Amino acid sequence: MALRTIITSEDEILHKKSKEVTDFNERLHTLLDDMHETLTESGGVGLAAPQVGILRRVVIMDYDDNYFELINPEIILRSGKQKVVEGCLSCPGETCVLERPKKVKVRAADRDGNEYVYTFSDFYAKLACHEIDHLDGILITDIKERYYDPETDKNLK
Repeated sequence: MALRTIITSEDEILHKKSKEVTDFNERLHTLLDDMHETLTESGGVGLAAPQVGILRRVVIMDYDDNYFELINPEIILRSGKQKVVEGCLSCPGETCVLERPKKVKVRAADRDGNEYVYTFSDFYAKLACHEIDHLDGILITDIKERYYDPETDKNLK
C-alpha cells in the first residue's frame, strides 16, 4: 500500500467525468488499498478515485467502523431531503450547505466485480452522493449555489 496525493480543486482532472471500471484485477485492488490508506491518513470519511488523479468510477467510504468500496456506483433511488454541511478533502477550508437526499439506493460492484445494492440514509446518503458527484466531475463548490442559498434559506432547484 502507498499514500497517494489528494489533488485540490484547481486541478482540471476533478472537473472531468470518470470512466467505468471494466477490469476487476490486482491493479484495482492496489488502487482501493492505496485509497484506503490515503483516506485514513487524511482523517476524511470518503474518497473518490479522481481525488487521487485516477479517472475511474471508484469510491470508498469509511465512517463509524463501516467501510464500503463502491465500484461503478449508480444512484438508483433518491428519497426525502436533508440540509447538510459538507466539506471536501479536495477543497480545503471550504464548507457548503447543500440539499441532499435523506435516503439513497446505490447499485455498485465490489473489488471482485460482484454487484450489490446498498441503502444509505442520513449521513451515509450525503456521503455517497458527495463521492459519486466526484465521479461526474462535480465538487461541492460547483453545486452550493444550485442547491441551496444560505442567505435566503431557500432551495434553488
